[in-house]
Amino acid sequence: MIPRIDLHTHSTASDGTLGPAELVRAAAEAGLDVVAITDHDTTAGWEPALRALPAGLRLVRGAELSCRWDGVEPAIPLHLLAYLFDPDAPELVAELARVRAARVQRGERIVALLRADGIDVSWPEILAGAGGGTVGRPHIAQALIRAGLVTTTAEAFGSDWLGERYRLPKEDIEVFRAVRLIRAAGGVPVFAHPRASRRGRIVPDELIADLAAAGLAGLEADHEDHSPAERAHVRGLAAELGLLVTGSSDFHGTHKTVRLGEFSTGPEAYERIVAASSGVIEVASG
Repeated sequence: MIPRIDLHTHSTASDGTLGPAELVRAAAEAGLDVVAITDHDTTAGWEPALRALPAGLRLVRGAELSCRWDGVEPAIPLHLLAYLFDPDAPELVAELARVRAARVQRGERIVALLRADGIDVSWPEILAGAGGGTVGRPHIAQALIRAGLVTTTAEAFGSDWLGERYRLPKEDIEVFRAVRLIRAAGGVPVFAHPRASRRGRIVPDELIADLAAAGLAGLEADHEDHSPAERAHVRGLAAELGLLVTGSSDFHGTHKTVRLGEFSTGPEAYERIVAASSGVIEVASG
């Protein structure tokens, strides 16, 4: 029987709606054999997920790093999934702390813009809703929903709200630096949803080739924000560059409709990730 492997999920340590312990229990209930916890720019969910790990489920510890490519103006934001890295690697720890602090500052500025336009949202309430996790636009989206201004997270991310009118740039990590930091920490970098044009601007294939030469290990192909043609393009590019291919739910709980395990990674790609890592080991319970 082929194992079910989902290598991209989020908990309340960033912008998911399930706590890390709830997340691993939900993964087991969904019939997964392997799940990765990949909260934005933080490892805060690792320990509670480990403590609650159900019997028979393997946990891959990771993070989704907020990055940017400076090859065009303005820079293009992108995300790298970092798997099985040392959470105490000093340079990476410092960079993640910087990005998290910048997220808080950006969130506060977005709320100030909303309030200046007469929109009654509360920054202390948004911080409380984040519960100490990495603050992101989904937390502001929830405040807009509570205020009755939008009905869904997707609507809050539309152009009238957080998608454009009230969108501010983040202080992300330069992408080649991010690849180097992940590798130096014994981790394995995979480009998250690289062809998701519905999310906004995408980077050229030439950049992905350069990243592969710099240490990028793989591309996430099967993702809800990729069309069938985009998935096929990513697979073809990965084959051309010798990169592994992953598929993942990018689960955020009730912030999204996608279910755990809706897209999955093949065992060969998973084994390549484990073999290439030297930061922390994958963990199985029972």
